[in-house]
Amino acid sequence: MYSAIPYAFGQIVIEIPYVFVQAAFYGLIVYSMIGFEWTAAKFFWYFFFMYFTLLYFTFYGMMTVAISPNQNVASIVAAFFYAAWNLFSGFIVPRPRIPIWWRWYYWACPVAWTLYGLVASQFGDLQNDLQNDLGNNETVEQFLDRYFGFKHDFLGVVAAVIVALPVMFALTFALAIKAFNFQKR
Repeated sequence: MYSAIPYAFGQIVIEIPYVFVQAAFYGLIVYSMIGFEWTAAKFFWYFFFMYFTLLYFTFYGMMTVAISPNQNVASIVAAFFYAAWNLFSGFIVPRPRIPIWWRWYYWACPVAWTLYGLVASQFGDLQNDLQNDLGNNETVEQFLDRYFGFKHDFLGVVAAVIVALPVMFALTFALAIKAFNFQKR
């Protein structure tokens, strides 16, 4: 009766300002509680990454429901990917320590891009000295590069990927709404 694509895009568009308000409240509260450096650039990088992260998680959930026959299957599929994303995000095992045959999944993991963006934008330019485990001094920037493989200069690429992820999940959701029909008559 009605076209599926306008319906899907209506659902997508209504989430954008709603998630923006969520990210604004969450970002102001959490940013101030963590005690990050209060500069406009760092705050807006933080807000940018949190907004698009909340957006891609929202659209991922919508996509999972759209490609699944029911909510039970969708929750199982989503839980599997949430666990895999947590494992390969680089938080539990940093990227340089992930076995080389699994490192491709690090780059395919949305949470890894979020973690990279948040850490590199907040700490990637700090020149404060740290003492490493060998007793040598290194800057925070050098530590992030050595231990996590995070480079502050890579933020532009990370930002582009973070923008592309919700677009990809939203388009997949819209196409799934159009293509799949799980109704039984």
